[in-house]
Amino acid sequence: MLLNPSAASFTYTGPAPSPSVLLFHRLLPDYATTPLHSLPSLAQSLGLAHVLVKDESSRFGLPAFKILGASWATFKAVAAACDLHLHEGVGVEEVGAAARKAGVRIVTCTAGNWGRAVARMGGYMRVDVTVFVPGVMDRSTREKIRSEGARVEVVDGDYDEAVCTARSEAEGAGSILMMDTGWEGYEQIPQWVVEGYSTMLIETDQQLGDVGVGPVTHAIASVGVGSWAQAVAMHYKSTTPSAAVIAVEPDTAPCLKTSLAAGKITPIIAGKSIMNGMNCGTVSYTAWEVLRRGVDACVEVTDAEVHRDLQYLHSLGVKNGPCGAAPVSALRKLVVEKKSGLGKDSVVVLFSTEGARDYPLPA
Repeated sequence: MLLNPSAASFTYTGPAPSPSVLLFHRLLPDYATTPLHSLPSLAQSLGLAHVLVKDESSRFGLPAFKILGASWATFKAVAAACDLHLHEGVGVEEVGAAARKAGVRIVTCTAGNWGRAVARMGGYMRVDVTVFVPGVMDRSTREKIRSEGARVEVVDGDYDEAVCTARSEAEGAGSILMMDTGWEGYEQIPQWVVEGYSTMLIETDQQLGDVGVGPVTHAIASVGVGSWAQAVAMHYKSTTPSAAVIAVEPDTAPCLKTSLAAGKITPIIAGKSIMNGMNCGTVSYTAWEVLRRGVDACVEVTDAEVHRDLQYLHSLGVKNGPCGAAPVSALRKLVVEKKSGLGKDSVVVLFSTEGARDYPLPA
């Protein structure tokens, strides 16, 4: 566990997400606000006031939250590539038609759910999508991406090598590289991704208000490349400056913890983990500054811990996957180690970012 005491005084004052994001999502097929579950038994056992789980096990019919960022960023990027001015009345069908006329294709890579989300958005627009995946990705995950109509290419290497391959592939004419991680010179699309995630945070605020719970004192978010955690930090360090933002990573890929300790983005080699979507070796360039200043603590969790807490959540009716259970494991560690100011008045929101799926059981 790594603590970042200076984050307690950080207030995010940068650009706020566009109000158009939520309106855009509400017009997509199968939009619905995802559940926010209260877990009073867990809160009581840990000595906390409230523990709530935002359940992204079904978002637009997909078993993960990634479609929120993928849809908005793809819509914006394709419109920009086609020189379309987005205004009221210009939607997915109009942008897709322009993309097909211009011969636009989308290229991406994924450690898990991102690729399927981009493929789904490509299906909405009826444009071609190619997804590069690391060799360690299990076959069932690859097949789910293919089921969305995308071409899946397996890279003999880890996630970072898949990123490099996707970058090379996207150099062709008419190709758009659609990534939720950024680097110097590739910054706009990842920021649109982060903006897209704001819908989940706005929903959470509204749901907490509906039940009269709040303000949030601690928000726990998973980290892969860091774009989702960036969205969480931007939100809770602007709307609720006193909230602590906790990042959770697999012990096989603690890229944020390593980078925070070094004071700069520090790539690592990721090992194998059941937390596929979090198993990334390099923090996003576009997320780094907000994460460096706004994350109060970074907690590593093991496959065994996450598997245990997944089973616990399933027993309560929250049917999530390993990435979704990781915040519970992080919360338990924080309580045991008496870190981050958790106590009897704490209101903790855990973001469960994926639904139930098959995975190899930890040894």
